Amino acid sequence: MIEEDGPRPKGHQRFVPPPTLEGWDVGALRDYIEALRAEIARAESAIARQEGHRSAADALFRKP
Repeated sequence: MIEEDGPRPKGHQRFVPPPTLEGWDVGALRDYIEALRAEIARAESAIARQEGHRSAADALFRKP
């Protein structure tokens, strides 16, 4: 069983530790960087969606 390191903020996910890059060839490292960039773009898209939902909700419930 994995022990907790203490309380985590709501919605916080535990991340997989980054791999050791020793011994990777240049092509594999470039592929890894591209995969990380794609994951960053996915996370930024999720943030934008959530902020958009929040803005729409704020506009809907704003007092006149």
